[in-house]
Amino acid sequence: MTAAFPLIGHQDAEARFLAARASNRLHHGWIFQGPSGIGKSTFAKRIAALMLGAETTDAPTDDRVMQLILSGGHPDMKWVKRELNEKDKLRQDITVDQIRDLNHFFSLRPAMSGWRVGVIDSLDEMNVSGMNALLKTLEEPPRNALLILVSHGQKQMLPTIRSRCQVLRLYPLSDQDTRTVLEGFDGDVSLAAKLANGRPGYGVELSQSGGAKAVQAARALLKTPLKPSPGVASSAISAAVSDPGALSAFADTLMQWTALEAEDKPALGKTWLALHEVRSTADALNLTPLQTAGKLFATLQQGLKAVSA
Repeated sequence: MTAAFPLIGHQDAEARFLAARASNRLHHGWIFQGPSGIGKSTFAKRIAALMLGAETTDAPTDDRVMQLILSGGHPDMKWVKRELNEKDKLRQDITVDQIRDLNHFFSLRPAMSGWRVGVIDSLDEMNVSGMNALLKTLEEPPRNALLILVSHGQKQMLPTIRSRCQVLRLYPLSDQDTRTVLEGFDGDVSLAAKLANGRPGYGVELSQSGGAKAVQAARALLKTPLKPSPGVASSAISAAVSDPGALSAFADTLMQWTALEAEDKPALGKTWLALHEVRSTADALNLTPLQTAGKLFATLQQGLKAVSA
């Protein structure tokens, strides 16, 4: 029977976690870190199910623990993500009250499994107040409690959080694994695979939003990044601000290109860090999407000019 949460890629990461668990010295806090769209949330559900009593991480959908997790009704598991506000719109951040509820959840005794598991999906969607509130559980962890923080690496986390957690890195999938994930996608599989770059979930998101145009426009811009024609530059910025997914896709494309260029020009590593800084602080600085896109491209140009000087 098919696993409730199939593992496609990430075998090394799972083996590392299982080895830590088998050592009987399992750390209470884990950061599952890697680019968005590679399956970190599914991976977290596999790990949570095992900790809560599933026979294996590959347990099928008729496993009692898997059934409860799939339904969102397991009493010893709390999944924290952004919620809707009073106007039925998705909040910008995971609120500090949600983190306080999580802290309270960890103060309770397990109802079924002997363990309690909390997952924050994702750390990138927390504000500083929420991160500070989370330190209570990380600094005073209860027995038989596991906290998993999903991180896309798009936002700076407090050093105090990182220092109190084990970091488990997950990487983009191979082309074959990407296509395996996309086999069940009801849409333009070819376009999603082309845009994915090892991130099938990301490819699906882009293919269904303004992200596809933003990627294509950014790639056109990167053919002559120091002296793009006004039309190409204008089209790229316009595509980047069409929706939140488009801006993320624009930033990703610039950063991926910079990372590849840095293999031959190591000095561009600083430019990649500068791009990350722009992206991760845009919300805190109240930058508009237009300002963010313009600053990202200006930062890239400054780095390229410094390298070519």
